[in-house]
Amino acid sequence: MPLYKTINVDSNTQILVWKITESLAQLSLEVQLNPTNTIRFNTMKSELYQRAFLSVRKLLQEKGYTDFDLEYDQFGKPHLKDDKHISISHSHEFATIIISNQKTGIDIELRREKILKIADKFHHSEFDSLDQTNQQDYIQKLTVIWGIKESIFKIRNETGISFKNHILVKPFQINDKSGSASLHFHNQIENFTFHFEEIENFMLVYAFQQNQK
Repeated sequence: MPLYKTINVDSNTQILVWKITESLAQLSLEVQLNPTNTIRFNTMKSELYQRAFLSVRKLLQEKGYTDFDLEYDQFGKPHLKDDKHISISHSHEFATIIISNQKTGIDIELRREKILKIADKFHHSEFDSLDQTNQQDYIQKLTVIWGIKESIFKIRNETGISFKNHILVKPFQINDKSGSASLHFHNQIENFTFHFEEIENFMLVYAFQQNQK
């Protein structure tokens, strides 16, 4: 389908969301990959992942880029050749990118009960007070917390960062749609702001790095 949604965060930051309804054959006709990404694409075993990979390139086209403008560093972090910051995420039938002049990360996650089984592996004890009696609210908040930590990790993208031990999210309510978090790593504290919104049954979360104190 065409572009699903555009979010103009500010004059220097834009988010684009694609709902993946096209077949792999159709997407393959509409996207040209650079040689490195062609090899990467051909090694993917999941057709869903391949379709998501190509859908990200469709989003790039919406912004006037092609796959030839996108590079990955040795840690797998994407970079645009014009030095704008980019972050990429996809989950099931959605793919999204954020492009900004600021350091930024984005994540989109399907909201599902499965997250309850892994919650203790990524959220800090500060969230033990979350109301678990309201399961829908609890799942929503856990999904947002995961998205926040994933987005911050994408900004730093450094080996050794623990979601549970190093990234701390200040308490928030679903209606807030934003909040703050911090990364405690290598004897330094870095501060971040985050924002989130629901898209169908998914949570879209994005974060920005603030000046260090």
